Amino acid sequence: MTTIDRRALLAGGAALGVAASTARAATLPPSFERFPIWPGDAPGGERVTAVEQEIQRSATSPVDDTAYIHLRRPTLTMLRPQRRNGAALLLVPGGGYRRVAIGHEGYAIARRFAAVGYTCFILLYRLPGDGWAAGPDAPLQDAQRAIRLVRARARGEGYDANRIGVIGFSAGGHLGARLATQPGLATYAPVDAIDRLDARPNVAALLYPVISLEPGLAHAGSRDELLGANQTPERLRAYSADHMVTAATPPTFVAQAIDDRTVPVANSLAISAGLRGEGVPTELHLFETGGHGFGLTLPDGSASPWPDLYLAWARRHGMP
Repeated sequence: MTTIDRRALLAGGAALGVAASTARAATLPPSFERFPIWPGDAPGGERVTAVEQEIQRSATSPVDDTAYIHLRRPTLTMLRPQRRNGAALLLVPGGGYRRVAIGHEGYAIARRFAAVGYTCFILLYRLPGDGWAAGPDAPLQDAQRAIRLVRARARGEGYDANRIGVIGFSAGGHLGARLATQPGLATYAPVDAIDRLDARPNVAALLYPVISLEPGLAHAGSRDELLGANQTPERLRAYSADHMVTAATPPTFVAQAIDDRTVPVANSLAISAGLRGEGVPTELHLFETGGHGFGLTLPDGSASPWPDLYLAWARRHGMP
């Protein structure tokens, strides 16, 4: 069981309150609340000069279907449910490690799961190409810090600190898979008491995920943004989540469309094989159609079945 003493939590909360007061205001859909995950600047940004921007995800997307580029201040965007079910979800949108598509794979997904009682947190994470000292580990720094912060807020928000799931989409699926398989990797020096908390999610879900960066499987855009071109086989393998699975990896749900032309469906097969090889409970759904990035709605306008499938699966693994 994860615990944190009251004095430590108050100290961490006070630091976050200072950071929240200086955070850049952002336009949010109704009922959402945003706050920074680091008490002060994110680590390793001394040489970062990029300017953070929020843009429309596409020319035809709705007003709140936006994406962020050049993230400078990583945040969590929270949506509280009307009726709590005692669990929380950390949502990790995709974007090929070039942007973070918070509207399509953030706001919409949060509304869907808040409707059944989950307290939802959407992670806006830093991108590796912007010059952060941690390079490809900068997004993982944010993901580890984020789940620790979600865990620290459990009592105050009315959910169980040991009922926290992560759901990652596309490149966010790669980040979610790294978080699930490498929660104890020391990617940053602790900054406050919150960093003593466990970064392991209790369950994980990976939707049309980038998993492998190796030839024949990699989504080239995500690979190049994360590591750059012309990497050694050893380095590509080191950042391929299917090779990072251990027996301590949490139960994991995987779903993808077979006709995905962006991320080869072999990525889902690879992580599933890795999970089964280590005896980790897993469920894999391969849909006949859906393409890439379907979110909640399939290309024909019908609702994707994965949220209901996930909810039923998660209940079998300790989630409400």
